[in-house]
Amino acid sequence: MDDILFLSPVFKTRIWGGQNMKDTFGYDLPDEKTGECWAVSAHPNGSSIIKNGTYQGLTLQEVYAQARHLFGNLKAERFPLLVKIIDAHDDLSVQVHPGDAYARVHAGDLGKSECWVVLDAKPGARIVHGHTAKTKDALRDMIEAGRWADLLIWRTVKPGDFIDVPAGTIHALGKGIMVLEIQQSSDTTYRLYDYDRKDDQGNARALHLDDAIKVANVPHVEPVPDMKSLGQGGTQLIDNDYFKVLHWHIDKSYAHHQSSFSLVSVIDGQGTIDGHAIKKGDHLIVTSRLKDFTVTGPVELVITAVTSQVHKEAST
Repeated sequence: MDDILFLSPVFKTRIWGGQNMKDTFGYDLPDEKTGECWAVSAHPNGSSIIKNGTYQGLTLQEVYAQARHLFGNLKAERFPLLVKIIDAHDDLSVQVHPGDAYARVHAGDLGKSECWVVLDAKPGARIVHGHTAKTKDALRDMIEAGRWADLLIWRTVKPGDFIDVPAGTIHALGKGIMVLEIQQSSDTTYRLYDYDRKDDQGNARALHLDDAIKVANVPHVEPVPDMKSLGQGGTQLIDNDYFKVLHWHIDKSYAHHQSSFSLVSVIDGQGTIDGHAIKKGDHLIVTSRLKDFTVTGPVELVITAVTSQVHKEAST
């Protein structure tokens, strides 16, 4: 009964948010500026709620604390991953996230390495991914001088693109882009630039220049994710110290083996997973009670698993 946990997401209002998730996934959004869907989350700032089975009505945070056997008896104090959908109706701030060591000391949080699967992008839509500064001093000088056109590296994206954003990478989503984001379970962000925007009360959002410069990777090194074809419509997008992400286009049937537990996001189509009906916009966890499960389509999925490194570090 508790082999698969279906989740109700948490929605977050953002100054740059919109209504695209309602149009795309049919979600009942709380307001006109819904920017984030925390689809699979046990973070204290917003935890998904279990929709079925023994744990129906509990948060994922509560279930992780009570029933660790569903998650391969993972010893990490906090559920390690967070899956979001982000709707950039307007430009997001230029920002950077810390690694584990800095976040632990300065924010009481995990670090935040993340990656994006681009779900939608208007023609010509762009992201910031990296910078041109060669030293920390040069980075600070260019920021303080407002030389954003010289500093920031922009790139155009399209639906289906995959972008790796390790901790320390200066980045931003531009307007007209919606992504599925897989990340460490962290809510720590340091803003460098926010286009001088003000909120509904006329206040500028806080910047965090000192922290941002300390944690930024300088010089920028373009990450190279471990992408490879798996055949039969599958692609491994990345396999790093925190998560392994697979992208599957399943026309008829696919049998998946897991070593622990899997986070599953249905990004298009409909079908079944181990006999349970699934459709576009669903998010679920296949618990470690199942070592093998079968998906039928036509359906498009992103499947995320914690890596062996997470298990190793959690047990030390």
